[in-house]
Amino acid sequence: MGVLSVVRRPFRYTFSNATLVIIVVNILVYVLLRFSPLTGYEGYFALSVRGFLGYRMVWQPVTYMFVHANMQHLFFNMLGLLFFGISVEKALGSREYVLMYVVCGVLCGVVSVAVYFFSGAYGVMLVGASGAIYAMLLAYAVIFPRSRIFIWGILPVPAPVMVIVYTIIELSSQLFTFSPVAHLTHLAGFAFAWLYFRVRMGIYPLRVWKDAYR
Repeated sequence: MGVLSVVRRPFRYTFSNATLVIIVVNILVYVLLRFSPLTGYEGYFALSVRGFLGYRMVWQPVTYMFVHANMQHLFFNMLGLLFFGISVEKALGSREYVLMYVVCGVLCGVVSVAVYFFSGAYGVMLVGASGAIYAMLLAYAVIFPRSRIFIWGILPVPAPVMVIVYTIIELSSQLFTFSPVAHLTHLAGFAFAWLYFRVRMGIYPLRVWKDAYR
């Protein structure tokens, strides 16, 4: 049996509301870190060069996805996950969905901390689920290429166009603005979701979009 056949072996379809579980875990972690005696422990669970490489906190590429800077950060990330995640989970099944979410999120963190290392930003702490959520946005656009997303509840935009527009915005923001927002992590979310479809599922996202709009 070849390596590719093992990588592409599908899970048996199940649906167990993993999206809601992930949202609840994120909320619980936020509450524990903000309103309990654990306050101040964010540095142990956020992802940083100093923590991950310096202090060998090997769990950080996973735990950073469940730590958020403030209530607004948490709210909008969980809103995005609720909007895109449930549909993606129903289409892929919970096991495939969780695997994609975790793999893309971890890889986004690894790429980000590598960039921080080589740029000398040892003290920067990466937090939030946005890398994984951007991966879910791309997944949504691939699975539902003719779906329209209403910007501000008014302007209908095809899901693939939304991905392209977001890519341009994030890329330009990364290159031309100084912001605490992890634009590179968002772009990595798109990139790793794209690779996940190619490697794990043998799906070509660009071909899907072309076929949907012929």
